Amino acid sequence: MKPTKWISILGSTGSIGRSALDVIARSEGRFAVSGLAAGQNIELLADQINKFKPLAAAVMSEELASQLKRLVEKGCKTNILFGKAGYKEIASLQKAQMVLSAMVGAAGLIPTMAAIEAGKDIALANKESLVTAGPLVMKKAKEKGVNIIPVDSEHSAIFQCLQGNPKEGVKRIILTASGGPFLQKSEQELENVTPQQAVAHPNWSMGAKISVDSATLMNKGLEVIEASWLFDMAADDIDVVVHPQSIVHSMVEFIDGSVLAQLGVPDMRGPIAYAFSWPDRISVGVPGLDIVKASPLTFEAPDMERFPCLKYAYEALRRGGTIPAALNAANEVAVAAFLEGRIGYKQIAEVIFKVLSDFPRDEIDSLDAVMQADALARLRAENIVEKMI
Repeated sequence: MKPTKWISILGSTGSIGRSALDVIARSEGRFAVSGLAAGQNIELLADQINKFKPLAAAVMSEELASQLKRLVEKGCKTNILFGKAGYKEIASLQKAQMVLSAMVGAAGLIPTMAAIEAGKDIALANKESLVTAGPLVMKKAKEKGVNIIPVDSEHSAIFQCLQGNPKEGVKRIILTASGGPFLQKSEQELENVTPQQAVAHPNWSMGAKISVDSATLMNKGLEVIEASWLFDMAADDIDVVVHPQSIVHSMVEFIDGSVLAQLGVPDMRGPIAYAFSWPDRISVGVPGLDIVKASPLTFEAPDMERFPCLKYAYEALRRGGTIPAALNAANEVAVAAFLEGRIGYKQIAEVIFKVLSDFPRDEIDSLDAVMQADALARLRAENIVEKMI
């Protein structure tokens, strides 16, 4: 058996983090937890600390850190940290060999960069790191000799299909999208969508924000931008097809006309385990695929008029620079406002369109440039939301 690989998890209490810890628990000692980072769910984080005994854990604030210390078992030697400094320390723990970046939103960028700076391989589930700062992330990873292995099911599928195939032979990437819960709804029906309906994804168990992104197809738009950076592909060489069954996770078409696809049941433990064990494969309890029972498998083109967020993401990728960061920030503000009941479902796209319509494009030459674009877009988005209320 190979030596134990030590892994730190950024976003351990989210759906990806919980699945990752299940993979580690089932790995029979192949993986172990060096650090855990979460936001405010200290009860669950305390349970994780008590079970996995990491060297360190971090939460959002000093007050939460104090509360967390009272919840962990007596005699626990886990060092409790907090805030941005705490997250960065978890990301760069000396013992960690890999960092799972699974924090939600743009907040994951700084600790992800800290992990790369520390020379840690990255299991990437935080797509916003590449959406907002793709040039910086990929450049730093190359400088540090760091592997970035995708965890999103779609990008994991592409990564797997590309194994042993040189990039020169790739014609295009085909990302699959479930279409979310509103694929068959009319324009009029979309007017009255509630947050409760939007978070009820038909195939995957996900957090509220990413579930709404799936419903609007913004999640797929962000994945298009992420794929562009991960696999060095132009926007015109990345297509999206709607595949409601979520069995084909994505495909790669080659210049000889061949298409390779990766199939499996919708279970995030599969791509997580592959990222942790690559280039090997291990069994972690994911059921096999009964292709007969799963059939028929259907595919259709996305309707970009009914789901304009996908169109805006393609436009942001083509414009480049700070525009994808602005897209992401505007979307985060709009989705939060929708979940709070401040705006309607269709107004999410309206907010994004208005923010991007005259947003200044600058080159991404530093984290400061990313943060400034993010802050400006959030301010604009909040102002737009306030006018809609």
